[in-house]
Amino acid sequence: MALKVGSLYAGVGGICMGLKNAGFEISWANEFDKNACITYRNNFDHTLIEGDIMEIDIQNLEKIDLLAGGFPCQPFSVAGYRKGFSDNRGNHFFRMLEFVDEMRPKILFFENVKNLVGHDDGNTFKVIKEEIEKRDYSFHSMVLNTKDYGNVPHNRERIFIICFDKNFYADGEYECFSFPDKEPLTKTVRDIVEDKKVDEKFYYREDKYMYNMLKEAMINKNTVYQFRRKYVRENKSSVCPTLTANMGTGGHNVPLVITTEGFRKLTPRECFLFQGFPDDFKLPPIANSHLYKQAGNSVSVPVIQSIAKNIMKVVDSKKVLA
Repeated sequence: MALKVGSLYAGVGGICMGLKNAGFEISWANEFDKNACITYRNNFDHTLIEGDIMEIDIQNLEKIDLLAGGFPCQPFSVAGYRKGFSDNRGNHFFRMLEFVDEMRPKILFFENVKNLVGHDDGNTFKVIKEEIEKRDYSFHSMVLNTKDYGNVPHNRERIFIICFDKNFYADGEYECFSFPDKEPLTKTVRDIVEDKKVDEKFYYREDKYMYNMLKEAMINKNTVYQFRRKYVRENKSSVCPTLTANMGTGGHNVPLVITTEGFRKLTPRECFLFQGFPDDFKLPPIANSHLYKQAGNSVSVPVIQSIAKNIMKVVDSKKVLA
């Protein structure tokens, strides 16, 4: 029987998809953003609780084996002014712990921005670790970059926290857990960026004020560019720069590419592909600004899947000992 998962801050389902691909069964998920919920429901059939996590009646939820959550990263990011627990959004971590206390899942799977580690000289992360460990869970954490652990040409560093209930894994099976090894990056930007004609609205033509600047700077079809106020930056590593949630909120935040059809933005579909979502992942007919935000807020599916496979080794070790 597959282990059941409850997913908090599920977004469009990146963590859910990675866990599902590794053999877990998603029991329920929760997401607040109504547009993310539309995309989620287009791709999953299990229960989605739409609304504020603070208002969920935990006791009425189906018990689960693994609790997952990409809890809000704004309090721990540069964009969130590094406020940490002094920001009300930081309290969401403690709300997640209420789910842990009530449901006592065997495994915890948390994800956040890399800046979480160094916030407040490491004190924020220290509190997180202490709160989890005092509940008698093991604590394993590591910063992984999508381009090194997902075979996707996307420079995206995130910290992952994996914890096992020491009472359930009393024989120390959790000690065999390790994060995945680095793997060679074999996929390129050209494997993701379509060289055929896309919708005209994504292009910068000669009538656009940026055109001459792009024409001068963008000469390499094998990488991705970014517009930075008064100049265009080339990614020298020939990967996509970190996709952000504010890509579709105005200006020229969406990364740029050069194709045989001209200079253009990445499409929402390409942004999802740079997060490792499959070609058949359904994007609903909602505004592109929402889709860009969803892609930027999401996780890289192959990285989740790789970690989940290593979690399964602990699960299988428990079965063998049992």
